[in-house]
Amino acid sequence: MKWKVIEKSKLPNLIGELAREYEIFAPVDRKSIGSFERLASGSEVSLDSRNTKKPPKDVFIPQTETLFTYKTGKQEVELAAPQVVIGQRVVLAVRPCDAKSFVLLDKFLSSGEYKDAYYKEKRKNTTIVGLACNHPLSTCFCTSLGGSPHGKEGLDVLLQDINDKYLIEPITERGEKLIEKFPWLKEAERADIDKAKKLSDDAEAAVKSKVSIDGVDNKLDGMFDDPIWEQICQKCLNCGICTFFCPTCCCFDVLDEDGKRIRIWDSCQFSCFTLHGSGHNPRPSGKERMRQRIMHKFNYFVKTHGESFCVGCGRCIQECPVNLDIREVVGAISALPTDKRSDND
Repeated sequence: MKWKVIEKSKLPNLIGELAREYEIFAPVDRKSIGSFERLASGSEVSLDSRNTKKPPKDVFIPQTETLFTYKTGKQEVELAAPQVVIGQRVVLAVRPCDAKSFVLLDKFLSSGEYKDAYYKEKRKNTTIVGLACNHPLSTCFCTSLGGSPHGKEGLDVLLQDINDKYLIEPITERGEKLIEKFPWLKEAERADIDKAKKLSDDAEAAVKSKVSIDGVDNKLDGMFDDPIWEQICQKCLNCGICTFFCPTCCCFDVLDEDGKRIRIWDSCQFSCFTLHGSGHNPRPSGKERMRQRIMHKFNYFVKTHGESFCVGCGRCIQECPVNLDIREVVGAISALPTDKRSDND
């Protein structure tokens, strides 16, 4: 299918037409916190801002989600599972780093023996429309994790801002079918495509932050008891911002409240995350919790799924109240001698 273009002034019209058939989620600025929300109108969309503070994982893994409801009687418990089927949805203006996070979450939540039915149903019925990054931030390091400011992995359609209009590139069959719904879109000209290519090259070159992860997973194999964890955790407040704003972190807690079984976002950085009912906590201090976060992203996930559980979006760097930089942490690990091993090896 050929590439299309749409004038920026006509984007609200396109969103309005989409809303007749789909639920639309897009970045909006509400209460000064950029996040992906269900649109009430096309005028709400904020496409000129940088990446949202809150990642779009909330569309597939809500911060609070009811798993089922129940009623307790004298001799039995009556369960009522909520309807899992989700209507057709479009997530609009997803940055390439966040689109890559969906690919990683698919591996974690939709593969293997145990699959998350709630997540799978939402993903199955959702079309992802991306928005390329023309101006990466200084905290971005997506290119170190195999990504790109104009990357297409995890997307069905890619929008590229070429000044007064967007170049629309369908990537998957689902994306092609979405674009076919708008026969009034104009065909892209060669000049439009050349402009997008130049912007892509410039954006790639603008990502100055480089992080080497080569061999880090193997090095971490022997660092479980390394003193570096004590050093790294000294600044950390265990506030959990890094995990809540991370597009790939998806740990949750489960609780019962008013006849509902609910799951809510949780964080491995919280002191009660691994607290046992007996009172024992296998991760009693920030050292163990920091180790868990880094090991999960750059060792455990690599061993089980073949790539790091990080997309280089930089949110954890931007939002950390004590400027704890994951790039520096990985760099410090990478700089250790290759024969570095823990005392238990």
